[in-house]
Amino acid sequence: MKYLIVIEKTSTGFSAYSPDVDGCIATGATEEEVRQNMKDAMEFHFEGMRAHQEEIPKPHTSSNYIDLASPA
Repeated sequence: MKYLIVIEKTSTGFSAYSPDVDGCIATGATEEEVRQNMKDAMEFHFEGMRAHQEEIPKPHTSSNYIDLASPA
């Protein structure tokens, strides 16, 4: 399954979270590192959920960009 992750630049690197997976976050020095760390974090998170017989959340968010006029 494909899950949306949001990557944000921080003062020390990058952070990521998924709107579909509450409580699962990751950080990294580069965008590539935070992507891999987020993948690892989500796999670990889901492993724990399965161990506790919790339902794995289904992806339900999407993303898109809109164009706006530049402010004056």
